Amino acid sequence: MKRGFTVLEMILVLTVISLVILVTIPNITQKKKVINQVGCQALVELINGQILLYDLENGEKPGDVSDLVAEGYITESQCFCPDGTRISIYDGEAHGE
Repeated sequence: MKRGFTVLEMILVLTVISLVILVTIPNITQKKKVINQVGCQALVELINGQILLYDLENGEKPGDVSDLVAEGYITESQCFCPDGTRISIYDGEAHGE
């Protein structure tokens, strides 16, 4: 007698796996939006800290994010949030547009 799974057992297992996947995928995409928002807020706070450091070392606040990049305070990739939003400086504070 051969040992193995029956067709009914295979269908049952594949159905359960499919249901688990169908439940988790929408949850993952929803969490990605939250991660992008929190990531942007964290990056803005990091740049605000670099603005303070720039001000302490140079005696004036930077006019633009490119000033921070040119002086080596941040990298070019840190000018953009994870969702692609550009970060700008208004009145000496960083803001995600």
